[in-house]
Amino acid sequence: MNFKRSDFPSDFEFGVATSAYQIEGHQFGGAGRTHWDTFAATPGNVVRAEHGGIACDHYHRFEADLDLVAHAGLDCYRFSTSWARVLPDGRGTINQEGLDFYDRLTDAMLARGIKPCVTLYHWEMPAALADLGGWRNRDVAKWFADFAEIIMGRIGDRMHSIATINEPWCVSWLSHFVGAHAPGLRDIRAAARAMHHVLLAHGTATQAMRAMGLGNLGAVFNLEWATPADDSDAARQAAAVQDAIYNRFFMGGVFDKAYPALALEGLEPHLPKGWQDDFECIGAPVDWCGINYYTRSLLAQAEGPWPHSQLVPGPLPKTQMGWEIYPQGLYDLLVRAARDYTGDLPLFVTENGMANADIAQAGAVQDDIRIDYINQHIAAVQRAIADGAPVQGYFLWSLLDNYEWSLGYEKRFGLVHVDFETLERVPKASFKALRQALRR
Repeated sequence: MNFKRSDFPSDFEFGVATSAYQIEGHQFGGAGRTHWDTFAATPGNVVRAEHGGIACDHYHRFEADLDLVAHAGLDCYRFSTSWARVLPDGRGTINQEGLDFYDRLTDAMLARGIKPCVTLYHWEMPAALADLGGWRNRDVAKWFADFAEIIMGRIGDRMHSIATINEPWCVSWLSHFVGAHAPGLRDIRAAARAMHHVLLAHGTATQAMRAMGLGNLGAVFNLEWATPADDSDAARQAAAVQDAIYNRFFMGGVFDKAYPALALEGLEPHLPKGWQDDFECIGAPVDWCGINYYTRSLLAQAEGPWPHSQLVPGPLPKTQMGWEIYPQGLYDLLVRAARDYTGDLPLFVTENGMANADIAQAGAVQDDIRIDYINQHIAAVQRAIADGAPVQGYFLWSLLDNYEWSLGYEKRFGLVHVDFETLERVPKASFKALRQALRR
């Protein structure tokens, strides 16, 4: 790596991130079904209809996985809790096995000197609540706050930081308008309501946890730098609309208590009645802001209904996901977040990483391309800090190769290679290089 820990302030935090459904193994420990289980069981939704039943078997192997986090010299482990593991039907009867698991996981982190950074929801809606409309149903805000109170009532006292909902754009637009993720809808009314309700649930849960006396509460957004595909006015307009939907809608709701006009042009007719009255809750104060960043998007004008835009392929080198490698976008988004939304509030890069077609040979994985990716994006973070963005941490996605949602087990984001037949873990060259950088 081209950096070392001493290049950053002494309180700068390095971490690694995972999510529950992608690694734990959802068939274990009394967990209830989620909308990802049913989405994956529908032909054509997921590569080879793969699901998270076993995943990385982290449920049984978490001690060894946390040993890897500690061995890498990382400060923090960003993990998520599964709503359906704690409440199999999303509400009502508590599954004590689920609470016990997160209790053991928390204590195991602390025993290794790792700071626990929890995200309450990383995309797996309990199927019983999906039957009631899930994120389209306004009641989801109360259901989620109740879940937050239950799980944080058990482990909240030991959390270093708490985030509510990972990546609201993915939870709402990608899943209800594009249809690429569970529940797989392609409906602008469903999308608009999910976009609003996911922010309402964030605010409701934040208020509930404040009332419990919990602190260091944050909001996490996935952002993409929207770039016009050419110099035409039409492409610039398409990029501006994409930016409004993808980035400014969610950041604006939480930090400005308002939605951008360019997004409302298409969404307002479909938002729930009285949506304007929810901003005091949506804008409940947070203690930090997390930004997940992977790539940029290039936009051109498109025929047909709003938003009149389409993604076009870019010229830059790409990851296994087909995403352009564009570290400048991380710099731009961090600087803009501080300038336009968060001010002096601490910023964290809560996810950054790349998928690569890694192959284990003779007990080793030489992923030089990932080392280069990390170096480029760390340099972007350093430039953002130098230009005044109050970035206080950087988390890599992901600790392990895992279940990559609708793409099954093909796309490998991990610092640690997982053989999905044997579940053997092999630290990659990027893991070893990161360990050396953090321990220098």
